[in-house]
Amino acid sequence: MFKVNSIRIVGGYDKNGKKENLDELVIKRGEILGIVGPTGSGKSTLLDDIEQIAQNDTFSGRKVLLDDKVPTFNERFNPRKRMIAQLSQKMNFLADMTVREFILLHCKSRRLRRKNVVEEVVKLANTLTGEPLTPEQNLTILSGGQSRALMVADISVISDSPVVLIDEIENAGIKKKEAMDTLLGHGKIVIIVTHDPVLALMARKRIIMKSGGIQRIIDSTDKDRRISERLSEIDNMMSEMREHIRNGDELNMSDEELSEKTIK
Repeated sequence: MFKVNSIRIVGGYDKNGKKENLDELVIKRGEILGIVGPTGSGKSTLLDDIEQIAQNDTFSGRKVLLDDKVPTFNERFNPRKRMIAQLSQKMNFLADMTVREFILLHCKSRRLRRKNVVEEVVKLANTLTGEPLTPEQNLTILSGGQSRALMVADISVISDSPVVLIDEIENAGIKKKEAMDTLLGHGKIVIIVTHDPVLALMARKRIIMKSGGIQRIIDSTDKDRRISERLSEIDNMMSEMREHIRNGDELNMSDEELSEKTIK
């Protein structure tokens, strides 16, 4: 299994050729780095640089080091040596196979031999979504939330890529904080582009993007983390209500109960 203890990002230039307000930034194993900024600010470009493990050979001129080492050619370009996995909001399954077949195929491609791996992945996925999935369901009929939950569980249990890039997963219909905790609990470095305050405030650091460049870095505080926890509780309550409405249930919560859940 690949193991990376840190990623070092060395600053480059914004879209106007101006030097970024960053010398270098280190994110360590078991930590989250958030990337925030308005549309067109360069968030996805930064994510692409990290995915490519850029070596001053992209438009931004950034450099990315793994454990302070320059990656080998295989680490950058050999699919079997992929150090970085990516989870996209717009990902959809096209393969005509069951969840079980997909998991076993991924195990085979990774040369992973492990008992009860299908049950382990599905069980973990079902802790992240309000719509339980089964091993015999076809991938093509999974909802967005089920698909993302499956991929988070799959990356956590099966993938040996030590770094996970996530592009705006907040609208994917899964329990966001639990998904991040799952990845961190499996020793991943998580780098996420997000507009969601729950996820942004969970991150140890937040990169602020503007005009294609890194403008500044904010260190998360204890207050940030407390706010994130509270917002996550409200977010989970909204998810539960959404499932009740989807199933045609009536919401019989009183004003007092609603106030108790939302205001502390």
